[in-house]
Amino acid sequence: MSAITRDEVAHLARLSRLALGEDELQRLAAQLDQIISAVARVQEVAAEEIPPTSHALPLTNVYRPDEVRPSLSPGQALAGAPAAEEQRFRVPRILDEEA
Repeated sequence: MSAITRDEVAHLARLSRLALGEDELQRLAAQLDQIISAVARVQEVAAEEIPPTSHALPLTNVYRPDEVRPSLSPGQALAGAPAAEEQRFRVPRILDEEA
């Protein structure tokens, strides 16, 4: 595979409206060439028999049935609260009226 040139990087920089210096153009040309080579190697993998997957291992959701269970009453839930008002936790105001 041919290496990406400094001129190609400069062209891409112009299209992207990026101001790159000469040293940046050279460095990016080398880095982009490595990235393109890595992508080309991945594309060479023989994957015709491999089905597309989103995970390496099969995943199965585990559901449990919904069951009504006893829960805390409002009084029990608020028993340990530092402040309560109208069966709610009372907290300091964090937003102004304007928000």
